[in-house]
Amino acid sequence: MRGIIGYGTYVPYYRLDRSKITAVMGAGGGRGHRAVASYDEDTTTMGVEAARSALDATGITPLSIWFATANPAYLDKTNATAIQAALDLPQETWAVDAGGAARSAEAAIRGAMGTSGISMAVASDLRTGNPTSNDESGGGDAAAALLFGDDEDAPVIAQALGVAASTGEFLDRYRLPGESASRIWEERFGEQAYLTLANDAIERATKNANVGLEDIDKVIIAGLHARAVRGLAKIAGDKLVDDLTSRIGNSGTAQLPLLLASALDQAAPGETILCVHLADGAYAAVLQTTPAIADYSPAATVESQIENGSDSIDYNLYLTWRGFLDREPPRRPDPDRPGAPPAFRSEDWKYAFVGSRDRSSGAIHLPPMRVSMDGGAVDDMERVRMADVPATIATFTVDYLAFSLSPPTVAVVIDFDGGGRFQAEMTDVDPDEVKIGDRVQMTFRRLFTADGIHNYFWKARPLSE
Repeated sequence: MRGIIGYGTYVPYYRLDRSKITAVMGAGGGRGHRAVASYDEDTTTMGVEAARSALDATGITPLSIWFATANPAYLDKTNATAIQAALDLPQETWAVDAGGAARSAEAAIRGAMGTSGISMAVASDLRTGNPTSNDESGGGDAAAALLFGDDEDAPVIAQALGVAASTGEFLDRYRLPGESASRIWEERFGEQAYLTLANDAIERATKNANVGLEDIDKVIIAGLHARAVRGLAKIAGDKLVDDLTSRIGNSGTAQLPLLLASALDQAAPGETILCVHLADGAYAAVLQTTPAIADYSPAATVESQIENGSDSIDYNLYLTWRGFLDREPPRRPDPDRPGAPPAFRSEDWKYAFVGSRDRSSGAIHLPPMRVSMDGGAVDDMERVRMADVPATIATFTVDYLAFSLSPPTVAVVIDFDGGGRFQAEMTDVDPDEVKIGDRVQMTFRRLFTADGIHNYFWKARPLSE
């Protein structure tokens, strides 16, 4: 039996209170909050964090990665390879993108489901829109990862009983290459098109699963067309799973797997879940949880990440992070672009955060060294991955002059549990609340972008409880 053997999610730390949009612009906004990726995050870094969460919960190494996003960090370059490198997966791992539209999530899920061996689908999206638009206030940034495998690989926690899809070529939303915001056709037209396609997909999926709507325990309806989603939700009644739009917004490509993960966080064995996705057609899948779901413990639930978010961000800062407001930067020189050859040579360190441990003394070196600082042994090291090791702040400084898209920069010296000291940049933290002795964990981020090259590396953030 093949099915879902694990999952992980990532909801960024920051929230934007929608009322702040109205306060500044006099329009837009609304009630509730939307999740906001930090200035040093993009769809690749969020995908890494969701995938890390899935691997932390299972301890399993996938053989392939299918990465889906409508807002890739790179075009004409595979983004999934950075995820593979950051996870420290072997070279044999096949990593591929499925990008361009929200429906690419279905391609990643079905591709991972149908691939032999352990495979992972990662969906990530950073939703934006013109100021005061519905996309701006209603969007949300997040990522989710689903691990697929057979019973021989790990206990299957949910299996597909029936799957169906309907495709329609019509203008709903569209964005030309290089544009920062999508254009949307009149909503009543989209609603009519989607409901016809969705009802067809649901009918065939439930027939393939040999169940009726009355046998469904939970219904997930995802999609960027809010009117069509509301219209279709009538079939669910009180079985409808909260779409989280009032709390974190609609995460586009990531919404379907994110809502599925939210449902699995609370699912009991034997539950039947209908998942529907509206994007350039309709996709419907009937899943059933197995007894193994009772023993599955996610690294972090969706609810816990929502609860631990901060709504301290203001609207002007949000506009700056999204590139709509060009502020004067600190007066330090702009950073130089990273070089491809040195980045390739140091892939273990730069992407996987792998140091070296002296086999004789056990001393850990960050970055990795050939000569030990304790005893002077030469070329007698073993690689040690430090990305998942917690650490403690030994000292710190707050720098208002260093280059940053969101000054000030918090620089910390941290001591890792079990050995190893490193100077890192801190993120997702209020500079006034940093203290010596605080516990931190590492997170994969984008340091800066120069000449079209994203400089990815690891930062420290407060350790999640």
